Amino acid sequence: MAHKTSLPNGLLARRTMIRNTVAALGGVATLALPQTTDGHMLWLKDTLKGRLNQSVCRWCYNKIPLEEFAKAVADMGLKGIDLLNNPADWPIVKKYGLIPTMTSGAGTIADACNRKDLHDKLEKEFQVNIPRAAQNGLPNVITFSGNRKGMSDGEGIENTVLLLNRVKGLAEQHNVTICLELLNSKVDHRDYMADHTAWGAEVVRRVNSRRVKLLYDIYHMQIMEGDIIRTIRANIQHIAHFHTGGNPGRNELDETQELNWRTIAVAIADLGFKGYFAHEFVPKREPLKSLREAVQLCDV
Repeated sequence: MAHKTSLPNGLLARRTMIRNTVAALGGVATLALPQTTDGHMLWLKDTLKGRLNQSVCRWCYNKIPLEEFAKAVADMGLKGIDLLNNPADWPIVKKYGLIPTMTSGAGTIADACNRKDLHDKLEKEFQVNIPRAAQNGLPNVITFSGNRKGMSDGEGIENTVLLLNRVKGLAEQHNVTICLELLNSKVDHRDYMADHTAWGAEVVRRVNSRRVKLLYDIYHMQIMEGDIIRTIRANIQHIAHFHTGGNPGRNELDETQELNWRTIAVAIADLGFKGYFAHEFVPKREPLKSLREAVQLCDV
């Protein structure tokens, strides 16, 4: 992983050229590299390869005021901020050229699509949130399976498909993608039903809509099943969105955890993925420095 003192090849060459020019002029000037608002060297946006559309989840950085955070995120070259559920926040993000990449669709982690008794309520939530997302240029809304509560996988799939079939036309009409999130039921969300890729992919296949896909959370699926790259390659047609997070601990994408994030990023980019790759790790160190390092690591 590159540190804040390292430079991409293009910027390094530019720095060397400027130094040589200054030397030829008799050393009358010194090079001042751009700085971010938090005092670190700016990793310039125009040096990003940009094969992945990187975003970041707001909740992991809630202690940083949104405007300050949005400016820092834009300085890093990210494309958007994820899981912004308050519409009042959207203009702040857009002010810095960012996209609110995902917002609420319907339901909660524990109570959502697999409960037929909730379907009328959830449909009404989608009827509010999908058009509002479209009107404000948001590409995705999130939803969940809900917890098992003794329900079989088969019944949960049938119930989830039933609801999503009721709202897929609305999503198609507004060009907004409903993202069903895969979460682990081993560590963080006990009893959650959509805890394996195969379950979610079966739902998406049965619904058969370009606007109903999976949110593949790499952290959660590493806990439940591993084999990340092979699984992504086999199911990329069903995936609209990614989340990151180091395992164990859901912290930085660094040497403290077990995944090779650069290799994963290359594999996803090589598949031609055009959705968003959103960082959802909780930094244990300096938050913006950790985020900057993750962006650089995953810029492939």
